[in-house]
Amino acid sequence: MAADLSQLVKAYDVRGVVPDQWDERLAELFGAAFVRVTGASAIVVGHDMRPSSPGLSGAFARGAAALGADVTEIGLCSTDQLYYASGALDLPGAMFTASHNPARYNGIKMCRAGAAPVGQNTGLADIRGLVEQWSESGAPAPAPTPGTITRRDTLDGYAAHLRDLVDLTSIRPLKVVVDAGNGMGGHTVPTVLADLPLTVVPMYFELDGTFPNHEANPLDPANLVDLQQRVKAEGADIGLAFDGDADRCFVVDERGEPVSPSAVTALVASRELARNGGKGTIIHNLITSWSVPEVVKESGGTPVRTRVGHSFIKQEMATTGAIFGGEHSAHYYFRDFWNADTGMLAALHVLAALGGQDGPLSQLVAAYDRYVGSGEINSTVADQADRTAAIRAEYGARPDTTLDELDGLTVTTPDWWFNVRPSNTEPLLRLNVEAKDAQTMEKLRDEVLAIIRA
Repeated sequence: MAADLSQLVKAYDVRGVVPDQWDERLAELFGAAFVRVTGASAIVVGHDMRPSSPGLSGAFARGAAALGADVTEIGLCSTDQLYYASGALDLPGAMFTASHNPARYNGIKMCRAGAAPVGQNTGLADIRGLVEQWSESGAPAPAPTPGTITRRDTLDGYAAHLRDLVDLTSIRPLKVVVDAGNGMGGHTVPTVLADLPLTVVPMYFELDGTFPNHEANPLDPANLVDLQQRVKAEGADIGLAFDGDADRCFVVDERGEPVSPSAVTALVASRELARNGGKGTIIHNLITSWSVPEVVKESGGTPVRTRVGHSFIKQEMATTGAIFGGEHSAHYYFRDFWNADTGMLAALHVLAALGGQDGPLSQLVAAYDRYVGSGEINSTVADQADRTAAIRAEYGARPDTTLDELDGLTVTTPDWWFNVRPSNTEPLLRLNVEAKDAQTMEKLRDEVLAIIRA
């Protein structure tokens, strides 16, 4: 009987519960299908610290080698370290991780050579089809000559590449608290930040895929509390929090206050534009702050607004030749990193900016954080289209509003904007509001929520 992969294969990756939804037998078929669809003669494979990751990634490697591909296993790594290996070695890659999901989940993020993403429309649907077919009819016939499986350590090369892109050698000494959440930041941070004028205070660096301290999802404010308290207790200059596979980084200032990912996007954009002679395209999604396109224009660059989601960002990066892109979810994309996302490189930029001047981080980022945002508010609704239509009817008739439907519904005036987007996987509407002051933002937020939740 063919495996049901409808709940396992998502828009951009494979993700599900082990062993309930998938196991090493299926992982081996995914390895074979990945080679068949990409036509690769060689690939690179890495994995995170989850208990099931070594077995799943090993099975994937065996499936790929059986179809004739030479496999380079890089072992424990962050997702952006796998992207580095794919770019530096010019090989398609597979990363075994479920990012910030709970311990019993695992998944695969796949890319073509040069870290080009594999999603539903770029090979993932074909891979799913082959795995379903082979799970029913049996594994494909092996190649006449199987591929080899070899090990290679890429951590030092990854760290050196990042350090080549941001010079931290001459910054003032900084005290940095880093919460790795028992994820892969505990593996990469010690090497990337070694021998710099930094005093690193480690939190939860022990690799433990059962996440004994808190979920490795810094987007949830509850998971930042330990870091916020520690930054204040240590009198530190900055706090950094990484998610489970360490491709996203969140920043906390010296007061223990979270720094908006939009402010980080604006700060890094200004630095990347300065590196490129004040010229270049910067990508931002439509729910990042107004601050981002303003700072980009002030820095000489060209802002380009996209839909939410890394596939849209990466597509626009490639189409426009953009030098940098940022999202509200703390994904940061760099042309000098094969257009892939790396929270670590964004963190180095923030450390360089902070250490290159004498003021505290809160003062530094204030220039990049000019408006008041609600953050993303999710509401369960019976009919997404009906509630969106009600909002369009309420605000569309007002003389000072403009509406666009690039992604959900965005309503804009000179003093505020909001966006309502339906979830693709749950009966939710997601609301983001931004205004010039807190009172206006709160009033608008409550108005729109009353319509959504009517």
